[in-house]
Amino acid sequence: MTNKIALITGGSRGLGRNIAHHLAARGTDILFTYRERKDEADSLIEELKLMGRKAVALPLDTGVSASFPAFAAQVKDALKTNWGRDDFDFLINNAGMALYAPFAEVTEAQFDGIINVHFKGVVFLTQALLPLMRDGGRVLNLSSGLARFSYPGSSIYGATKAAIDALTRYMALELGPRRITVNAIAPGAIETDFGGGRVRDNADINAAIAKQTPLGRVGLPDDIGGAVSVLLSDEAGWINGQRIEVAGGIHA
Repeated sequence: MTNKIALITGGSRGLGRNIAHHLAARGTDILFTYRERKDEADSLIEELKLMGRKAVALPLDTGVSASFPAFAAQVKDALKTNWGRDDFDFLINNAGMALYAPFAEVTEAQFDGIINVHFKGVVFLTQALLPLMRDGGRVLNLSSGLARFSYPGSSIYGATKAAIDALTRYMALELGPRRITVNAIAPGAIETDFGGGRVRDNADINAAIAKQTPLGRVGLPDDIGGAVSVLLSDEAGWINGQRIEVAGGIHA
């Protein structure tokens, strides 16, 4: 992957940050977004620089699609200024937030928030960035194990990720003429700060999920970052239009 550039949404923390580290270790430079915590973005830039990679952070709220044309212009400027290029190689649609609420109690505002970030944002941000993507590049969408199996309180989140799975197949079909592959990676429960860190910090939840997982534990960020780096490798170039679940075999 030497001299490749990856754009990761929500790259300053959680899975996005881990993905950035794994791609950087394989020689990929990183352009990533953050929503609020500039200090976290700055610290990631320094970490990636110590690995010998270039890194640039741009603020973005992926739930506000009206901002995407201006963001695309910022990306174009960042590519030219920092890399002397007018395109990038990989787009990882990672940014997201959790929603835990019983179906009967979900509000329209909660529904709109999840849809805007996890589905509408993916659609229209990818559209806005396609002119800057290299022919032969890769798009990787973040899905979830909750699109395949069900847990109480995750109906809207899971349904939105199922929509991402379907969208991925259509994107792969329609971007094929540009030789851009599109896949979805679907993590299971991972020990991060996602959802307030409930999988990482709640021992009962952690143990319950581990008990249901054939490999006997919940997922770690490296499980996902490592899988992403494999899916974006040259050797994985013939994988296209697929949903790859990385969940330790839970509910297999």
